[in-house]
Amino acid sequence: MNDSQKHDTNVQLTGLTEVFADRFAAEKNRVVGGTLYLVATPIGNLADISARALKVLSEVDFVAAEDTRNSAKLLTFFGISKPMVSYFEHNKAQRGEYIVERLKRGESCALVTDAGTPAISDPGEDVVRLCAENGIPVTAIPGCCAAIDAISLSALPTGSFVFEGFLHGTASEKEKKLSELSTEKRTVILYEAPHRLRETLAMINEKFGKRKISICRELTKLNEEIMRTTTDNAVLYYMEHDPRGEYVLVIEGASEKPEEMFWADMSTADHVDFYMSLGHPKMEAIKLAAKDRKVGKNKIYKELLEEQDDDGE
Repeated sequence: MNDSQKHDTNVQLTGLTEVFADRFAAEKNRVVGGTLYLVATPIGNLADISARALKVLSEVDFVAAEDTRNSAKLLTFFGISKPMVSYFEHNKAQRGEYIVERLKRGESCALVTDAGTPAISDPGEDVVRLCAENGIPVTAIPGCCAAIDAISLSALPTGSFVFEGFLHGTASEKEKKLSELSTEKRTVILYEAPHRLRETLAMINEKFGKRKISICRELTKLNEEIMRTTTDNAVLYYMEHDPRGEYVLVIEGASEKPEEMFWADMSTADHVDFYMSLGHPKMEAIKLAAKDRKVGKNKIYKELLEEQDDDGE
């Protein structure tokens, strides 16, 4: 955005604030001391900032930001200058107490994250809890949220969904979480970084099987891309294309149709025999049965041995 465009945007936003100035006075928009304000910020398009967000950012005593340099650029763009403190994952315990102490003294604070709504898959949830424990008022200035934007664009069911944010931990811990989610009938929403996307898509395809998936990239930005495909095709696509930008993955929930679980009435041995009858070696048949049942192959071994023992009695 060049200087002329920035000027035009600022003039438009200033005009918007003036148009609604009288209404602000009659609504819940007055900044009150001793209050924490959760201020949603744009996730890519600066024009998505709300008039109320600008008003609050302009009037609070200080701003707590995940990255003060990043947020300082946002404030500067809109002509706002405020004292700032950093608040992020690795300093949240100490800095959270500091913010609460300032709030207790009657100061007002706006909490912002790098992009989107603070406290959603974000360390802001900890300072909200601290405020609740200390009887400090917290209010939200709503706005952008990548998860909500993505599911609204996904063409998948939106009436009920599960938001998991980023998958954390080791590969085995992520696989365990995905195994749990694989039976979830509601639409599933995940966040993922570009350098982990291929690995995560492969895990999803393995644990969920073939499902519809909407891959949302660079939401609200110039290069926004919504890919509506299937999990297996997504794996193939990103084998040939380098992941770029931040991703939101929206995955179809598990089917409620029992006929799709062809093995539902099979014993473990019959399930393995079914795959062997298709020409798979026994070891491969055991792995396929384990994948269907969302369990480890060692559990299939154990159940096969138990069934053999029962037959021998």
